[in-house]
Formats: sequence, C-alpha cells, structure tokens
Amino acid sequence: MAVKRRQGRPRDRAAVARAGAGREANGDAPPGDGARSAELLWGERERPSRGPKPGLSVERIVRAAIGIADAEGLAAVSMQRVASEFGFTTMALYRYVPGKAELVDLMIDTAIGEPPALDGVAGGWRPKIEAWARHVWAAFHRHPWALGATGHPRLMGPNELGWLDSALGALSGTGLAPGERLDAFLVVLGHVRTAAHHAVERSRRQQGGVTDEAWGAFLVELVQKHGDRYPAVREAMSSGAFGPPEGDGLEFGLRCVLDGIGVLIAARAARSA
Repeated sequence: MAVKRRQGRPRDRAAVARAGAGREANGDAPPGDGARSAELLWGERERPSRGPKPGLSVERIVRAAIGIADAEGLAAVSMQRVASEFGFTTMALYRYVPGKAELVDLMIDTAIGEPPALDGVAGGWRPKIEAWARHVWAAFHRHPWALGATGHPRLMGPNELGWLDSALGALSGTGLAPGERLDAFLVVLGHVRTAAHHAVERSRRQQGGVTDEAWGAFLVELVQKHGDRYPAVREAMSSGAFGPPEGDGLEFGLRCVLDGIGVLIAARAARSA
C-alpha cells in the first residue's frame, strides 16, 4: 500500500500543538488527521529538523504510550503524560506526532504486532481461522484498551491490514465470494471482540472486589423479586445456567460461528458440483 503525501502549504506545527494542547486540557483528543496518520503508519516519516533532544523518536513515544495504556487504560494517555515519561515538554512530542488521535493509531498497529503465520496450520480453512481468532483474543487480553480503540472506522496500519489479509487468505479457496469472505471475517472478529470484552470486564469486576458469586447472588435476588416478568430468565436460572462460567467465553461462540460458515461453504460446493 502506497500513501502519497498531501501537497500544498506545510502545516504550522506550533499552531497544531497549541490546538491539541487546548483540546487535551478539556479532556478531548484532537480529531485525527488521516494524512498524518498515513505518513506515520506507513513509514513516510520525517525526523524533525529542529527541536527536541536527540534520542526521542516516534517509536519510543508509541512504546511509552502503550505502557501507560496497558497499566492504566487509554484515558490515562495524553501527550503531556507521555512527554513527562521522557522529561520533555509536550511541544517536543508534537514535533513527532501531531496529536493523541494519531498517537492512538500508531499504538494500535504497534501493540497488535505482525499477523500470525497461518501457512503452517494444517487442516484447511477452519483450523486456520480458529488459530487466527485465538491470536486476536490473546492480543486483546494483552492490551485491553485496544477493544475500545478499534471499535470504529479508521485508517489501518500495515500490521492491522496484515491481520485482515491473513484472515481473508485463510478463507481463500473455500468457494465463498470475496464479499462473503469479508463478511465471514467480520462475524468472526465480532464474536472475538464481544467475548474478549466480557472476559476483560469480568476480570476488572473481580479485581474491584465483585466476585462471580456476589454478582450471581445479586441477580438471583432481582429474579426472585421480579421473576414473573422474566419467566425465561427464571427458568434458565433454576437450571443452573447462571452458574460459574465454563471456559473463557470464546470457544462456544467460535464453534457456532464456524459451523455456520461451514454450512455456507458446503452449499457453495454443492452448487458448483
């Protein structure tokens, strides 16, 4: 993928820095600049000709921001906070990254890393997609903040685009049309995201002192009071469906999703036979 730089008048970096700092002071990240994100993500980077001390780089800035987000969440990341990690002024960072939105784009692509190698996974499309899904699951657990950061349309970097290519490649040769392969990818990713979100939130709840038992007891109390309004929930609870979860929440849904994709693939094969 080649991304061309915009032509025209150079940006006033000082003005951008002032605007970004003002927005961050109000608690908002500056709106993303797609062209600048593309330059940074896809390697069209220019080292500042003046400004901060030698040793500061986009890579070091991004790694520091990821460390903060991993420890404290994405909300804790700001240009000022990252600058303080190096003992620099916020203005120094703006000479490398124009704002938090662009920084988050870089954080995502760096944190997820290169896509998994699926060529060595034997057994056809299904084992490959299963392996891919588990790699995504693991990435979300290593960097829980990425669940929120990736939940909207945005420019993808080379690593993230590689993950998409890896999944679509695993579905090649299945007989599915290109659009169907993309839809299948989205369904699998959607399940992994949802399962990872619930697992992460459950872990946070437990770390906050709310155990599964306490949560279950609260739900039982609600159903006892209002069970007549929710007969299906009451029936499920009486059968033990709301007991401690079995497994990590990923496998059951993944199996159901892949079973459905398999049915579609079989139908395409029967049609072409």
